[in-house]
Formats: sequence, structure tokens, C-alpha cells
Amino acid sequence: MQKLFGLRKQYLVKRPQHELEPQEVFLDGLAQKKEKEHGSKERKFEVPPSPKAIFGFLFFSLTVLALLFLKTFQLSIVKGNDFSTQALQNFSRITPLRADRGIIYDRDLKKLVANAPSFDLVVEKRDLPTAPEKLAEEIIDISQILKQDPDQIKQQIDGAKENTILISENLDHEAIIALEAESDNFPGFKLEKNIVRNYFNGDIFSQILGFMGRVNSQELQDFKDKNYFVSDYIGKQGLEKTYEDVLRGTPGIFEVQKDALAKKLKEGIIQEAQPGQSLILWLNSQLQSKLFEELSRVAGDIGITKGAAIALDPKTGGVLALVSLPSFDNNVFSGGANSQDLVKILENPNQPLFNRAISGLYASGSSIKPLVATAALEENIISPNKQIYSQGFITVKNQYNPDIIYTYHDTAPAGWVDMRKAIAISCNVYFYTIGGGYLDQKGLGSTRLKNYLNLFGWGEKTNIDLPQEAQGLVPDHIWKEENINEPWSTGDTYNLSIGQGYLQVTPLQLATAFTAIANKGRLMKPQVVKEIIEGQPADNKVVKEFLPEIIRNTGFSEENLKIVLQGMRDGVIYGSSTILADLPVSSAAKTGTAQTPKANRYYNWVTVIAPYDDPQIVLTVMLEDVPGVRAAALPVAHEVLKWYFTK
Repeated sequence: MQKLFGLRKQYLVKRPQHELEPQEVFLDGLAQKKEKEHGSKERKFEVPPSPKAIFGFLFFSLTVLALLFLKTFQLSIVKGNDFSTQALQNFSRITPLRADRGIIYDRDLKKLVANAPSFDLVVEKRDLPTAPEKLAEEIIDISQILKQDPDQIKQQIDGAKENTILISENLDHEAIIALEAESDNFPGFKLEKNIVRNYFNGDIFSQILGFMGRVNSQELQDFKDKNYFVSDYIGKQGLEKTYEDVLRGTPGIFEVQKDALAKKLKEGIIQEAQPGQSLILWLNSQLQSKLFEELSRVAGDIGITKGAAIALDPKTGGVLALVSLPSFDNNVFSGGANSQDLVKILENPNQPLFNRAISGLYASGSSIKPLVATAALEENIISPNKQIYSQGFITVKNQYNPDIIYTYHDTAPAGWVDMRKAIAISCNVYFYTIGGGYLDQKGLGSTRLKNYLNLFGWGEKTNIDLPQEAQGLVPDHIWKEENINEPWSTGDTYNLSIGQGYLQVTPLQLATAFTAIANKGRLMKPQVVKEIIEGQPADNKVVKEFLPEIIRNTGFSEENLKIVLQGMRDGVIYGSSTILADLPVSSAAKTGTAQTPKANRYYNWVTVIAPYDDPQIVLTVMLEDVPGVRAAALPVAHEVLKWYFTK
């Protein structure tokens, strides 16, 4: 029995004392495979993996690591700022602290605008109740306070992509009190204090000051680095737009931090508001008011609604006054987007928002003649004393068919006229002749005409500090061939010589051109703003001063300019502007009448330089669609300058 037990013990299989590892199973499998391939003589207890398997495993591992690294780089570096911002938004609520907007003063430091407090209601979508029933109750309660349709409020909330939504603006006192009292019951709704503009005599100054409006989604995107909020106002037109960055200042920020359950953790001001800087203008507000009054009166008397007028200081280029009709009350834009008055402005077919003084394009008519006379003298094609006979028209035969004769008319037969008289009585025949040439008198031709008009600033922007200025057009043969698909003709040159045809000029460009005649050849850049200041004017903290700026020194002979100015002076003494002869100071003037696309309707112009001996003002007045040929602009200039030099 013992022997049997011993034999059994001898043949028992000994079990290993540890668990089999995966690599052992893997290696055993490889060993068995090798045994089958090479026979029992090739048996080995361990068989190493092939290089191919190791390379594959290594490649797989490196690929996984690379993908993990790239994902980490994307999350932390590429999108790190976005995720940080989102994380901050998850617990941070920002309320803007509006800075006081800068004030705008006239040259005598009279306020033209002031700030007024306003309150808006905004919604923070992240703090609204998640339960639909509770949210619906809050919206109904809010709608009753605002006296608005609850469905409209719900649509505003549901349709918004942003977290913060402007629900109602410029709330009345009753609504503000009710919302303040119930603020704890509406955690997703909050009042924001804002600032709106109060413009004094808004309709008189609106084309200069412009107006402000709610920032739109495109502006929020364009100026995302300037910390605008959805309930902010931004300059939309006029100086409010041009000097937005100066006037706005830097908004402050009040932050509230909340946890995931919308429980308030802490709150406080993280950035103080910095007030905006103020503007002092070249503008004479009394002159502005008088010019607006007289232009409106005369336009009303002859049954028209459109016109423009500009007064410049020829020594500095400062804009003393700028009027465009019809005008509008810019206070309307502070009253809310649903204002009936705002709808009337936007739907008015006469486009009161259109600034005709700097954006309107018109044929200049005879106002061009002093410029053409200057060019003729500079090119020495005619003596100022040479006389040309006007029988009331000239005739020109067609160069291809002599049987076809073109007639170019004057306003009346003038007889013999020299340059001074031609300017004074506005003789078309004289300017046809020196512009395009006639009989034995050589003309400037279209190329030289264009070059000199360009020197006077026509066909280019003056770069006045107001938005939407038009460039204008001085046509030539290249322009006509490209745009009309016709060759330039002598008739086109004749028309250009008297300010007709394809010519387009703004009232501002015309007034600016005459500054060069008034100040011995310096074309002055028109400027509305004189200084940027900090604080009150009495503090005398000038941040920036806008010194007079010359667009170009034309290089015109002082003697030639003097001759032209004498012709304009003769226009007041015995010519087309005698109504100005009784002004308290001597003056020089040039009128103009140009055809419009409407039958028997004209653009009526006058530009006055006064005093004649020491020019202090260049005044250009233009009335649009004047019925019949009449002196419409002259009475405006007369009354304004009579007041200006006697006040």
C-alpha cells in the first residue's frame, strides 16, 4: 500500500503557485506555433515576439498618444479662451456701469446737448425659471407692468441667441417703481441704468450733431473689443458717430458671481467708469439758428422743402454753420424704436436724414464761373480786359454734318463784356468761349477744365469730420466713354464751362472752393470740431486742438484771384447780386442756376464772400427744385448776413 502511494506521488502533476499572466499565454501560443513549423527539435521554453508585432504595437501606442496630445492642445490652447469665457459666464453676471458721455459745445461754450438718465429692462436667460409654468407666470406679471403683449416678450426671449436680451427701453417712472419693488420675484429680469441724449433745438442742429441709437448685432460684432453691451447706445450719424470713441468714455463693470444653483456668491465693481471727453466746435450756434430760420422761411414761401446752406471761415476752414432741409428732431431717437415720430422720419419721402450739405450732388450752374475764370487767367489764354460779344447765344456746326447746327443759349444778349463784367452779370457766351473756344478765341478744353476744378477740390472729398460725405464728379472724355458709352464733344465742354451737364458737386465742395478765392489761393479743409477737452471748459484741459489745415496751396496768382474777386464784387454793385448792396459790409457774390431732371425746376445757388476787403465768412446757399428761374437763394443770404454783421 505504501509502495502504491509512493508511485502515485511520483507521477502527480505539480500545480504552479501563481496565476498565469496574459503574456505567458501569448508566448505559449507563439511557442506552440513554432513547434508545429520546425518540429520538436526546435522547441524552446520562450519565443520572443516578432519585430513586426513590436513595431505595430509601438505605432498604435504613439498614435493614441499623439491624438491625446492634439486634443489636449485644442482644448487648452486653441479653444482655451473660449472655454474660459464660457466657464466664466456660467457663474458670472455682468452689469454695465455707463460712463457720462462727453458734452458738445459751440464756439462760445454754449451746450448743444446734455445727458439724461434712462432705465431699460433686460433678461438674463440663464437665471430664468426652468419650469415652463413658472416662466410663463413671470412673463405675464412682467407684461402687466410694462403694458405689453406677453406673447411678444416670450418671442423675444425664445428667439434670442445671446444670454442677455433687451426687453424694453426708456421705461416710465411707474414701471421702474413696480419692477424695483418686485425684483426678488423676477430673478431673470433686471433693471439697467442707461444714459440718453437730450439735444437742445434738435431740428436746428441735428445734421451736425447727429443722433444715437441702440447698438445692433453687426455693431456688437464689429466692436466686440470695445465692450459694448446689448442695451448700449452708439453714435449713428453726425458728430456722435465720428467722435464716438472720444465721447463715449470707458464703461464700468459690476459683476455678480453665482453658483450652479444661481445662488449669489459675491458681487462688486471690478472696473470703474471713466467719463467721455467733450467737444468744442467752430460752430456759431446763433448763426446756425438764423440760417436755418431763413432757409426754412424762403423754402416755405416758394413751396419747396429741400435745400442746404454752409458758412465757412475762409481763414481757418472752421464750419460756422451747416443746414440741410428738410431737417429732423434728433431727440426722437432717444424715445424708443416704436415712436410714431420716428416712423414719420424714416418714411418721409423727402429723406430728412439725408444731409444735403455734404452728401447732396448737384449741377453748380453759373457758380462755377469764377473758377473757370481763374483757370483761364492762370493758363494765360485771355486777358481779363479783352471783350467778347454776346448776342445771347452761339452756334456750332456738327463736325461730321455741317447741316446740323447746335445752339448754346445765354440768359440774355449782353453785348461786349470783359472778364469782370462776365462774372458780374453771369454771361454764358463769355464762358462758353473761354471754356471750349469759339471763333478766334482759344478755350481751356475739357482736360484743363477738369484739372483746375480738381485743384479747387471738386471731384474729391474734403474729408470734413462728418460721416457720409459724397465725392462728387468732374466728368471728362474717359468718364463719358466708360459710363455713357459716347465720345466727349465740344458741347460737353461748353456745358461744363457753365456748370451744367454731367457735373456733380456738393454744397460743401462749392463753399470750400471759394475759400481759395477769398484767402489768396489756400484751399482750406472744413472742420466742425475745434478742440477736444476733458471735464468742463473752465478746467481748460485741452486734449487735442484742431488747427487750421490746408488741403492744398493751389499756387494761383494773387493778382488773378484779385481780378476774379473784383468780378464777384461787381456782381453786388451792378450785376446779378445787387440785393446784397445794402449789407453793413462790402461783399462779393456769385449766383448760379442749374437745370434739374424735372421740367421748369432748378437748383438755385449763391455764394457770398464778406467783407470784401478782409473776408471773414464764405456763405453758400442752395435751394432744390425751385420753380422757374428766380433769385431764391439770394434773399436767404441777404437776411442772414445783414443779421450777422449787425448783431
